[in-house]
Amino acid sequence: MTESKSGAEDGAKGGTKIKIENLYKIFGAQPRVALARVKRGVSKRDLIEQHGHVLGLKDINVEVAAHSVTVVMGLSGSGKSTLIRHINRLIEPTAGRIMVDDRDVLAMAREELIEFRRHQASMVFQRFGLHVHKTAAENVAYGLVIQGMPVDQAKAQSHHWVERVGLSGFEDHYPSQLSGGMQQRVGLARALATDAQILLMDEAFSALDPLIRSDMQGALLELQAELHKTIVFITHDLDEALRMGDSIVILRDGAVIQQGNPQEIILHPADDYIFDFVKDINRARVIEVKSVMTPGRPAGGAAVTVRDNLVLEEALQRVAGAGAADVVDADGAVLGSIHLEQIIAGIARPGVKGGGEIRYK
Repeated sequence: MTESKSGAEDGAKGGTKIKIENLYKIFGAQPRVALARVKRGVSKRDLIEQHGHVLGLKDINVEVAAHSVTVVMGLSGSGKSTLIRHINRLIEPTAGRIMVDDRDVLAMAREELIEFRRHQASMVFQRFGLHVHKTAAENVAYGLVIQGMPVDQAKAQSHHWVERVGLSGFEDHYPSQLSGGMQQRVGLARALATDAQILLMDEAFSALDPLIRSDMQGALLELQAELHKTIVFITHDLDEALRMGDSIVILRDGAVIQQGNPQEIILHPADDYIFDFVKDINRARVIEVKSVMTPGRPAGGAAVTVRDNLVLEEALQRVAGAGAADVVDADGAVLGSIHLEQIIAGIARPGVKGGGEIRYK
């Protein structure tokens, strides 16, 4: 199966699935009092040093498209794990709203919230969270049993998902008999088995070795291209964010600094903080033709065509001999043109930090 993000090639994405509005989280004895101070302009540092409260999230406004992968990234302490735990109310907010399909998660009664967690929002944790006394198949079946499915039926169904994540033959192995990557595959299978529409992944691959991590990223993208889940994916790694995300939300000190698709983040960093994230990215392997092409105008006698989602590294090989190419969509319709000079400029112009030259924005 060809790797793609969220099945975007077949138009799987829909409207807004999750809408987070004016979300605040303050940790401490008097969060409401502290909230008023934050709204008056007290900084995160002053709040903890002078008032003994920790600002976890500050006025978060994020929309997550249905059937897409939204990556929330930032450095340690930025608030990304705090944010994802609000979506299924593992953490209660200080203020704000979280709407899922026009239902306010924060207004759900206890029983309604339990049903939401069982059927609509599954979670995959960084440390796997497997039951050590249960086999792989039993771990995968756990969520189905919680939903009320008979144990034998749930275990039989779990074998399908064990196979889907590439663990056929390991159904009866215990976590201690599995590698870290295999354990995380079990965790992923457990989340998928419940058929929840929303998949919350909190640094799910961060504990894995680089090669295993890359393998898990590919496996998830392949499954997503078929299943079209709504995924909120937490990471501190920009390379992972660029590979996984249809959209990226970058946090700093509990606040959203920039959000957009990967192309927008790289080409138009909002400030020096974002610029420091993207400056060392291999642009040739990330920036796509559609981001630097001339829209609406064919090249005129171009001998070649290139897809709009082709990365510049591959486009360079196609266009080098001809000097220019028509840019087409998946149906072959011409969207515009791209010249060799545009490809080279897109690869070579990462912008500069500070004054002197104009940043490429």
